[in-house]
Amino acid sequence: MINQVVIMGRIVANPELRTTSSNIPVCSFRIACDRDKQTEGGQKADFVDVVAWRRTAEFVAKYFAKGKPILIQGRLQIREWTDKEQKKRYSTEILADSVFFCGGDRVQNAAPAPAPVPDMGVAPEFTDEGFGADEDLPWEDHDMK
Repeated sequence: MINQVVIMGRIVANPELRTTSSNIPVCSFRIACDRDKQTEGGQKADFVDVVAWRRTAEFVAKYFAKGKPILIQGRLQIREWTDKEQKKRYSTEILADSVFFCGGDRVQNAAPAPAPVPDMGVAPEFTDEGFGADEDLPWEDHDMK
C-alpha cells in the first residue's frame, strides 16, 4: 500500500518549534490550500495540519513564516487521543518527510516573466573527423617534449 502526500499551500501562522523529552526537534504548523473552484462567497481553502521532525523541523522553523508558500512531501497520519471528557478524538495531519520553497509573492507582486530565449537552431553534432591520433594539439607546448 502507498501512503504518500504532495501538497502545496501557504503557512497560516508561524511554525512552532519545540523539542521532545529526548531532545528531538519537532515543528508543527498549518497550511491553507486553495480549492480549484471559487464559490459564491469567494475562494475556499482547506486547512491542513503538518508535523515535521528533526532536521526538517529545524529547516521549517528557520526558513518559513506565516504567509509563505511551501511544498510538502510526506505521508498522511491519523492519531487517536482522548480529550478531557474521556472521549476518543482523531487528528489527521501530514507527517512531512521533505519540504521545499515554492512560488513567491502572490501573482500581483510577482516579477515579470523573463523574455523568451531566441531559437538558435540545432547545434551541430561534434565529430572527431580531422583529428588524428598523431596530430599536435594547438595548445600543446612543443618545448616540453
